[in-house]
Amino acid sequence: MSDAERDPVPDKIARASGLTANAASAAQPRASPEEAPRMPTRAEAFRYWLKLGFVSFGGPAGQIAIMHHDLVERQRWISERRFLHALNYCMVLPGPEAQQLATYIGWLMHRTWGGVIAGALFVLPSLVVLIALSWAYMAFGNVPAIAGVLYGIKPAVVAIVLHAAWRIGTRALRHPALWVIAALAFIAIFAFAVPFPAIVVAAGIAGHIGGRIAPRAFAGGGAHSAGGGAHAPAVIDDDTPTPPHARFRGTRLALVVGVCVVLWAAVLGALAVTEGSEGTLVQMGAFFTKAALLTFGGAYAVLPYVYQGAVDNYGWLTAAQMIDGLALGETTPGPLIMVVAFVGFVGAWTKAVFGTNGLAAAGIAGAGVATYFTFLPSFLFILSGGPLVETTHGQIRFTAPLTGITAAVVGVIVNLAVFFAWHVFWPKGWTAGAPVGGLDPLALGIGVVAALSLFRFKAGVIPVILACGAVGMATALLTG
Repeated sequence: MSDAERDPVPDKIARASGLTANAASAAQPRASPEEAPRMPTRAEAFRYWLKLGFVSFGGPAGQIAIMHHDLVERQRWISERRFLHALNYCMVLPGPEAQQLATYIGWLMHRTWGGVIAGALFVLPSLVVLIALSWAYMAFGNVPAIAGVLYGIKPAVVAIVLHAAWRIGTRALRHPALWVIAALAFIAIFAFAVPFPAIVVAAGIAGHIGGRIAPRAFAGGGAHSAGGGAHAPAVIDDDTPTPPHARFRGTRLALVVGVCVVLWAAVLGALAVTEGSEGTLVQMGAFFTKAALLTFGGAYAVLPYVYQGAVDNYGWLTAAQMIDGLALGETTPGPLIMVVAFVGFVGAWTKAVFGTNGLAAAGIAGAGVATYFTFLPSFLFILSGGPLVETTHGQIRFTAPLTGITAAVVGVIVNLAVFFAWHVFWPKGWTAGAPVGGLDPLALGIGVVAALSLFRFKAGVIPVILACGAVGMATALLTG
């Protein structure tokens, strides 16, 4: 995944983590600077990864900052250089890089067991919280107070997506050629409804060609680097040899790939046997597998693809519900791509997969299927590709296509902001004869204030969402 979506970690790690990192590490023992810390036991690692799953707010930058504060500075389980080396690898992969970084470090310390535990615990707390919120949304979403909260949050989501496009664009579009790619991507998806996978492929090809013609423009600034200098010893230090289990072996690569393929095929096959090849859960398994392989540029970039499939193609949920799901996803720990759990829950509930008397069970199954097939490829990439792909990092023939994809992502996210704005500010569509075509002025006002808070006053996403939700609830209660 391109790193254009995140703040440069070495420069902003402390500021991104803030009090969250301090709170996350309050109970962790600090190793003495004079002595080399010991390798944590599996039980100690398990407790840390579990706690991290519950406090990993703040998006990728905040999540990475928490891990840097805990694992590099406080407990010294891994050195700065090795931490950033792992991060560089995760940045070039599709999928949530913070979750993949946790998986990588867990794998480096405790083999496959450690990687699976670290990656799974990064996701599971968020899944549980989202299932509970999704159930409350489907069961009580029409209650005026809850509807009011969602009414206030939706304009904030528009501002958040627009801010994401600006944040990525200011760092990714450093050459006129990249601006052209971004503009063409926006036109393709906005005016011609070109599928997101086609845009990704085209942008990657453009980046590959651009890397040959103008290598400086497409070199990208993604590689994080660690400066030299003395530092306190770490369990996995700069000069610590690569553990035997992390060295590349063709037989191990084949084994990991085979196991992951079997896990994918076995679950998808079991779903097909249970409900037929055209069943909703089977469709979800296939669809979210494809989505997982297209998440270059982060969750905001793949959301248009999820929308195209979940809303337009399969009818699992409505456009308004999709916006509500993103709002709920912004308020929970874990990767933002966890919004797929909401999509799976609502889709299985709407389609009554287990009948009208089993809507909640269907929703839980849908959320589980969406999460499983979205994150299985991430484990495959880390456990199989770690020893192999690390050696290719920084080479222009690998970074140039990703630079092109990142530029296209900017245009795609702008399209997403336009799409959300249309449905939030003109909820009933364009109304002839109505003031400004039926514009909702209160929703627009909330959106403008949210945007000012994010752009001008650098407010955090969670405070903005909470404040806008409170305004929406107050409006609902006052107006009845």
